[in-house]
Amino acid sequence: MIRLKALLIKEFIQMRRDRLTFGMMVGLPIIQLLLFGFAINTDVKHLSTIVFDQSLQQEGRDLLSAFQASEYFNIKYVATDYQEVTEAIESGKTKVGIIIPPDYTENIKHGRSAAVQVIVDASDSMTASSAITSAQLIGQIRSQEILTQRLQGTQGKQVALPIDIRIRPWYNPDFISPFYMVPGILGIVLTMTMVMITSMAIVRERERGTLEQLIVTPMKSHELMLGKIIPYIFVGYVQATLALAVGVLVFDVPLRGSIGLLYGLTTLFIIASLSLGVLISTIAKTQMQAMQMSFFIFLPSVLLSGFMFPREAMPQLFYQLGHLLPLTFYLEILRGIVLKGIGINFLWSQVFALIVYIVAALTISIMKFQKKIA
Repeated sequence: MIRLKALLIKEFIQMRRDRLTFGMMVGLPIIQLLLFGFAINTDVKHLSTIVFDQSLQQEGRDLLSAFQASEYFNIKYVATDYQEVTEAIESGKTKVGIIIPPDYTENIKHGRSAAVQVIVDASDSMTASSAITSAQLIGQIRSQEILTQRLQGTQGKQVALPIDIRIRPWYNPDFISPFYMVPGILGIVLTMTMVMITSMAIVRERERGTLEQLIVTPMKSHELMLGKIIPYIFVGYVQATLALAVGVLVFDVPLRGSIGLLYGLTTLFIIASLSLGVLISTIAKTQMQAMQMSFFIFLPSVLLSGFMFPREAMPQLFYQLGHLLPLTFYLEILRGIVLKGIGINFLWSQVFALIVYIVAALTISIMKFQKKIA
């Protein structure tokens, strides 16, 4: 018992001295509880919406007010033609487009069914399902209100449904799960492997004692960083190629966009993930710490990037935190090219974000890494 007591005291002292590891053990459960408790919400509201109202009458405005009042649709843009609606949905600025025809008011007043087109970005199946269900329900409620007024003088007569909500799901109309999941899994795999591998690169050199050999060479800090990153870019290419091949050949995932553009932007994401891993390796003292910190990045990447849960349903704080993760921008790139077939003209903001991320991570890593034994 004396020997066991001494060993326990030694372990607790060592745990107290290793503050980073102790902080990770305490912090991870708290962060998981906060993420699952506040950020994860499958009830998607406040979907960014663009409207093309060709009727410009009170009846059309009443319908749009019903959409807005439901809290499921947030009307941010008003289009002047159909092309604006198409571009807004393709670029990802909006998830929903509502198009009211020019004869909407006339059909309502004359007792005919008035068709309203609701275009939904179905590349995110969970968001699309919420939008479709909400739009159909709003159309039914509004129709009941109009029928209640109309039936007061037409009892016994058969009347047409006042509002006919016609849903048009784009990019994944059949809601095939692999179409949505496979691109996301590719991003997750690259994040997990690239960050974890490079996060232990410098730490492993330090633990093995080979860091001293690098220190006595004329190699500069940025050259060492690039030397740790470049070999794994090719590993990332292999992983991306295998994942895309399985997705296309096994799950019939469409590849509607440019393969060259996809690989080019995948390079940016791989470098961003590797840069993050190198930054972790300059902070961690042991490989165990590096692994724990990698997991600390991996978990929010899964939950806050839009891989599993729609970002539109998250509170504003967690929505903005998602912008700190390169996977958030890469998923928009992946689903945009693979499912929508869009080009670089719609992806400039995501590309710029990844470039900023790379520059910031590498700059901080080089500043923290000193060519001397720490």
